Amino acid sequence: MTVLAGAAAYPLSAGAQQKAMPVIGFLGSSTSPGGLSAPPLLAAFLQGLSEIGYVEGQNVTIEWRWAEGHYDRLPALAADLVGHRVDVIVTGTTPAALAAKGATSTIPIVFNSTDPVGLGLVASLARPGGNLTGFSPFGTDLMPKRIELLSELVPEARVIAFLTNPNFPRTEGFIRDVQEAARTKGIQLPIVMAAAEGDIDAAFDSLVELHADALLVGAAGFFNSHRDRLVALASRHTVPAIYPWREATVAGGLISYGVSLTAINRQIGIYVGRILKGANPADLPVQQPTTFELVVNLKTANALGLTVPPSILARADEVIE
Repeated sequence: MTVLAGAAAYPLSAGAQQKAMPVIGFLGSSTSPGGLSAPPLLAAFLQGLSEIGYVEGQNVTIEWRWAEGHYDRLPALAADLVGHRVDVIVTGTTPAALAAKGATSTIPIVFNSTDPVGLGLVASLARPGGNLTGFSPFGTDLMPKRIELLSELVPEARVIAFLTNPNFPRTEGFIRDVQEAARTKGIQLPIVMAAAEGDIDAAFDSLVELHADALLVGAAGFFNSHRDRLVALASRHTVPAIYPWREATVAGGLISYGVSLTAINRQIGIYVGRILKGANPADLPVQQPTTFELVVNLKTANALGLTVPPSILARADEVIE
C-alpha cells in the first residue's frame, strides 16, 4: 500500500482505491504499557500528528502491534500490518525497523533506531533513499558520558556492570565499544544480560557475584518498557544505576542521561503526518537529537547514601527532590 495521493514515488489512483481515512501501522517490540503508548509518549506522538493536521479517530486511524519483548514475533506482525494495507508504518525500536524493512519495500516506514546506516536501513542520514526514514538517537556515543557521570557520582566504583539485551542487533560489537570506553577510565565492565522479564531479576542477583559497585543500563526498548522493574530492583539491591531515559529517574531511578523520548516521539508524529500529506521518505533526512537531558533524583541518592557532587547538580537539566 502507499501514502496518500501526491507522493511522486508512491502514487495512488484516484477514486475507489483511496481510503476514506488513512491508516498508520505501529510496530512495537515491547508491551504497550511501557512502549510508545505510555501516556506521555503517546501524547507526544499524537501531538506531532495533530500539528500536521491529523487527529486519531477523526481523519486517521492507528493499527497497533506489539511483540511483547519477543523479537521473533516482529516479522509476522510487520507482515500483518502490510496485509492490512496501512499507509505508513511507525517502528519504535531497531528490531522493529528491521522487521518492517523486511516486510515491505514500498510502504513508507518511520523508525527510531540507532546506527540506521550501519544496519542497512538507509543509504545515508542526509539522503535515506528507499522507503525508510526517521530518527537516530545516539547509542554507543552516549555510553562513555554515562560511565563518566556514574564514576563521578560513585567515585569509588571500580566495577560497573552493563545490562544489555543479547537479542538486540549487533550486540557483540556494541558491547566491545562500551567496554573499551570503560577501560580508558580504568573501569571493569562485566556484562549482564536480560532478554525476557524473568531475566531481569537474575541479572540483578548476579551483581553480587560480580562485585559490581554500580550499574549501567542499556538503551534497548525492552529495558525502557520494564523501567519500573529496573528501578525497583536497583533500590532493593541498593545499586547505584544510570539510565538512558529521564522517565526512569522520575520513577525513582538515581540518574539518567540521554535523549528526550517525548521530543523524539513528537517528531515521529510530524514525519508521519508529512508522509501522509505526500512527502517522500527517501527525501526526508534521518534526524539526530542535538540536546540531551541530565536528570538526578536526590531522594534516591540520599537513600543510597550518596552525595551528589555540585558539578553534576550544576549541569543537571532537572533535579528531583
